[in-house]
Amino acid sequence: MVTAVLPMPANAPSYWADACKHLMKRDRVMKKLIPQFPGATLQSRGDAFTTLARSIVGQQISVKAAQSVWERFEKLPAKMVPANVLKLKVDDMRAAGLSARKVEYLVDLALHFDNGAVHVDQWTGMDDDAIIAELIAIRGIGRWTAEMFLIFHLMRPNVLPLDDVGLINGISQAYFSGEPVSRSDAREVAAAWSPYCSVATWYIWRSLDPLPVAY
Repeated sequence: MVTAVLPMPANAPSYWADACKHLMKRDRVMKKLIPQFPGATLQSRGDAFTTLARSIVGQQISVKAAQSVWERFEKLPAKMVPANVLKLKVDDMRAAGLSARKVEYLVDLALHFDNGAVHVDQWTGMDDDAIIAELIAIRGIGRWTAEMFLIFHLMRPNVLPLDDVGLINGISQAYFSGEPVSRSDAREVAAAWSPYCSVATWYIWRSLDPLPVAY
């Protein structure tokens, strides 16, 4: 009898199956964890500008509140593109629930995209650090947001977001019996994950919350 293999989603990263084999071979925790989530993979959604705009809107507020503000904000421009955002009135953006600072961040994001300061069409040929450098030059985008963008939008396979609380907590529980974990501890664990740190991180997040993360 042949065991049925669950198909990968059509928009799953091309490297996902190879990554799972690699991680299960190299890491005892991954060997047990990955089979618990058959057929589930990292998936990208939206375009680059919209993804980053949503990340700014969602900063320091609950997921529910962020969704509510985003739904009001995205109705303001005829289409969510940089040039249209630059035409919006500050008062209208504030009325949608955005703070003055987030309005400034969204305008700066739109400017960076509109004037070509970020090289979206060249990202496929750029390494992770070069893309991060472009993104953190935008007001309101720090390294963590840039790394989430690399993982969830560009689906880069080997990102290790050491500033992510969930990753550190997950490593603590899965590898250190709940003991506190330093960044160097996390790096040591992740040495076995390379070149698929993004995939391992995704499964660590799953160990804490079975619902897939969407960004």
